[in-house]
Amino acid sequence: MKILTDTHSHTVASTHAYSTVHDYFTVAKQKGLQLFSITDHAPSMPDGPHYWHFGNMKVIPRVVDNVAMLRGIEANILEPDGEVDIPPNLDPFLDFAIASFHEPVFTPVDEKTHTRAVIKAMGTGLCQIIGHPGNPNYPINFEEVVRAARDHNVLLEINNSSFLHSRSGSEARCIHLLEIVDRLDWKVVFGSDAHVAYQVGEVGACIDKAQAIGFPEARVVSANARRLLSFLAEHDKPVTGELAAWFDGLESDTDTTSAR
Repeated sequence: MKILTDTHSHTVASTHAYSTVHDYFTVAKQKGLQLFSITDHAPSMPDGPHYWHFGNMKVIPRVVDNVAMLRGIEANILEPDGEVDIPPNLDPFLDFAIASFHEPVFTPVDEKTHTRAVIKAMGTGLCQIIGHPGNPNYPINFEEVVRAARDHNVLLEINNSSFLHSRSGSEARCIHLLEIVDRLDWKVVFGSDAHVAYQVGEVGACIDKAQAIGFPEARVVSANARRLLSFLAEHDKPVTGELAAWFDGLESDTDTTSAR
């Protein structure tokens, strides 16, 4: 299994991260990635930049050294009911949004509350990915969430950092989530959750766990740029057209099928 994109990384704009956009382009090129994403924290997080940061990402080149970058945000699922902290006037500036639970923003409660909130977040239409849903601090009903994700065409993230040094206790839950996603015929992304550029594209733990249970690569939308951009086109995101010339220049992908 080879993953050529990364849907989750943070720059120095999230003040507990340590690399610039330039650093990410450089390392992504060295690692042979087709595409990476910048998804700094939305302002409800204590270390999140102002909303102007996200609106002004248009000044960053779409492509550098034949590596493309998506303009994203890691938004917060808000208590008590699951609104998302993305104002409507910001959404047009974003290629996609991750929505995640974070302790400084949403105090952990119980499975029923968390499940209701994450499904409400998906229903807003403002997020395309649910971030680190295997977090044991926020237990959710995986079956209900996967079914809702499929209904709303929202992807579930398998977060590499959750296997290594974040959100202790996530591993068994992430593996169980993969099993349910496969059984219910849905899809995921693998994200590094990089907080320094050297981590971009590092999703080896996700790959190892997925392969160990026979999870199909065809269900990993972030496997390559073709699949990821096709998914964003389903959400009417204009980035697909903006990257069309770059995409046409990529070597043809041998796997163009969708898992949906």
